Amino acid sequence: MLEFTRYEGSNRVRGSLYLSIAMSALAALVIWIYPSYSEAFDEDQLLETMPESMLRLFDIRTMATLEGFLAFELYVFGWIIMLGLYLAYLGAGTVADDVERGRMDITLSLPVSRARLVTEKFAALAVPIVLVNVVTPLVVYVSAVAIDEPIAGADLAAVHLLSIPYLFACAGIGLVASVAVDRTGIAQRIALGVTFGLFLVESLVTDTDYEDVGLVGPSRHYDPNEILLDGTYDLVSVIVLVTMTLALLVGSVLWFRRRDV
Repeated sequence: MLEFTRYEGSNRVRGSLYLSIAMSALAALVIWIYPSYSEAFDEDQLLETMPESMLRLFDIRTMATLEGFLAFELYVFGWIIMLGLYLAYLGAGTVADDVERGRMDITLSLPVSRARLVTEKFAALAVPIVLVNVVTPLVVYVSAVAIDEPIAGADLAAVHLLSIPYLFACAGIGLVASVAVDRTGIAQRIALGVTFGLFLVESLVTDTDYEDVGLVGPSRHYDPNEILLDGTYDLVSVIVLVTMTLALLVGSVLWFRRRDV
């Protein structure tokens, strides 16, 4: 069992290590520049100069504390946008790449169902998702202590743990694109466009009469500011993201079952 997951997962280990190193380096850089930033700028004046649309887009609440600075510079930009898009990109290649290269015909000639194949390939994306969320918080915690701005360990662990359902939801968007089209490049562009489009819509309709429209965006259900600044964890949002991911996975399986390969 899980032969496809093990095979696909082993092929993603090296890339996942590079990803973890890159995100850890970004985290260390953000924390390293924070003391100079906090001394050089007056937060009130800085926030007043920023357009309201930018504050809403990146959910900037405060940069007077390391937690607030990290929420914007690392978690909104790095996790919600960069990693969300990256996982959507990876998800878009799970099936379409094998179809485009002609490997899918050989795979489906084996005694394996399409549902199992899609599910196990999707499950292999746990390798980059989990690894980056294990390595990076260690770097964040040690770096914060090094500049004498320690972060609550429980909140730091929560902001990474609760990002896992969010990243799987983004990967699910890519998976749908992957079973919808045969060409990997097209699937990846669709996944990137949809994922970023949902982020933009969710950000722009917040605090407007159309706020409920943003509920379809995964980013609505993962709020680093709420975790790091308020110390509160929204478990309902976790359930929503898990449900969203399962719906995308089931939809992908049903779609792939009906496709001619």
